Amino acid sequence: MKTVPIISVQEAAALVKPGDRLLVGGFGMTGNPVHLVHALAETDTGDLTYIANNVSEPGLSGGLLLRNGQLRKAIGSYFTSNPEAVKAHMAGTLQVELMPQGTLAEAIRAGGAGLGGFYTPTAAGTLIAEGAETKVIGGRDMVFVPALRGNVAFIRAWRADTAGNLQYRLTEQNFNSSMATAADLVIAEVEEIVEVGQIAPEQVHTPGLYVDYLVQAHLTLADLGSSADVKGGAKRIDEGRMNMARRALQELRPGAVVNLGIGIPTLVADLITPEHGVNLHTENGMLGVGPAPDGGGAMDYPVNAGKIPVTALPGASYFDSAASFGMIRGGHVDIAVMGGLQVDEAGNLANWAVPGKPLLGVGGAMDLAGGAGRLIILMTHSDPDGTPKIVPRCTLPLTTSGAVDMIITDKAVFSFVDGQLTLTELMPGATLDEVRLTTSASFIDRTKQTSSV
Repeated sequence: MKTVPIISVQEAAALVKPGDRLLVGGFGMTGNPVHLVHALAETDTGDLTYIANNVSEPGLSGGLLLRNGQLRKAIGSYFTSNPEAVKAHMAGTLQVELMPQGTLAEAIRAGGAGLGGFYTPTAAGTLIAEGAETKVIGGRDMVFVPALRGNVAFIRAWRADTAGNLQYRLTEQNFNSSMATAADLVIAEVEEIVEVGQIAPEQVHTPGLYVDYLVQAHLTLADLGSSADVKGGAKRIDEGRMNMARRALQELRPGAVVNLGIGIPTLVADLITPEHGVNLHTENGMLGVGPAPDGGGAMDYPVNAGKIPVTALPGASYFDSAASFGMIRGGHVDIAVMGGLQVDEAGNLANWAVPGKPLLGVGGAMDLAGGAGRLIILMTHSDPDGTPKIVPRCTLPLTTSGAVDMIITDKAVFSFVDGQLTLTELMPGATLDEVRLTTSASFIDRTKQTSSV
């Protein structure tokens, strides 16, 4: 069995050449090879194409490369999490290629599997798919996505043996295991290096044949950024939002696999008890999400798609991002509960492009909206200036077409009955006249046939 060389972070950084395409693992700062990237930031190597879910946090990992001016281009799914990346793009100093998160994960997996690309229904008919090759396959519009590979991959694992076999911890697989397959040169930063045989074969997540070099580096709380402590992810809570969360909970049946989007939907998670029997899924690689812990961070707990530390319920499992989005696109997630900016009379959803801001963050919204068996939208009934959010036709860039099944706002509950937008309930404190006044879409009123919450 081969022995993989163990090198320093400085030696690893020297292997990256100007103009390289650099794959960097991690979801936020969880599973992020922060020491490798920081070593690269100490060099003058630039003109890099940075391929990752996002450009980390300001001044951390990829955020430090960005601050140094070492990045020419970034390919990822959610750049709005780093305001400096948005500013650099607006200033013309950083090129950006935005991809839905599941498409990004699958493109990397395809690159590692020697495929030229693949067709996906995600983003069909949206701005992101403009100019892409499309086909109708099985009656669905599909978008062709080329595979992604890099010259070098920086990845992070928890343990390695001297043969390069890697074991990941909790939700740290995310993009790491796919990226380990998709670069000409793979360097793994690990917490611990053990002798061959000390990682049981069934615990090897990435076989050593993919790994060229090992670097040992120890994580600290400072390396985890906003995920260092659960208290850093405080939620906005008010009675209207809690009413929406309570009403959404009524739609979650025992045994259902449910994905909760960021924002208001995350409030639902704190209402779920083991007695509900709901199996929460998060797109960064976990099934069986439990409530947030009282304290502690990603050093001790997995994180959810909002990068907030959570607990794991009995029977939980971990996997990588490509597998997670395969579950979503494959129809294995029963319900997605997501936020929204607009929903229209045809069940179209717009929830990723904020008016007046650059189109730099889509995350997993398009995959979830089009792949879940049932789509429930939680959003305030109107914008802060009173503009209706339930409209005749979406004017904001679409997330998905015709997929919304239910809308729950702080004023009302709507369902699509026989394809028609139908008001079924009034929320506490709301009146029918108020709903009519603040809803610009046409709808059928069936509130007299149901009881309100």
